Amino acid sequence: QVQLVESGGGSVQAGGSLRLSCAASGRPFSSYAMGWFRQAAGKERELIASFRWSGGNTYYAESVKGRFTISGNKAWNTVYLQMNSLNLEDTAVYYCAAHRVGETSYGLWGQGTQVTVSS
Repeated sequence: QVQLVESGGGSVQAGGSLRLSCAASGRPFSSYAMGWFRQAAGKERELIASFRWSGGNTYYAESVKGRFTISGNKAWNTVYLQMNSLNLEDTAVYYCAAHRVGETSYGLWGQGTQVTVSS
């Protein structure tokens, strides 16, 4: 009954910014970590940012470090990805995911939202 829904994707010019949101609905759940993934055409899905609700650990892939920022509001069951200085290489479908208590990996996924960067 629980699900994650991404929003905020779309088309943007190179150098621009987008802010993605991930909202949880349904029954409440406990999670160790939240992450953002992306998958470009012809490429494998990759983890680009993640954090633990307990704090102390925030990860960014080298390709987005310094440009993207992951954040969350636990009380509102929302996670965000601020994306700045977008370039053509950022074009992909972006997914949010939850690593819930008792799971060995990310087990709850959103449907994905398309981000297209053009020149």
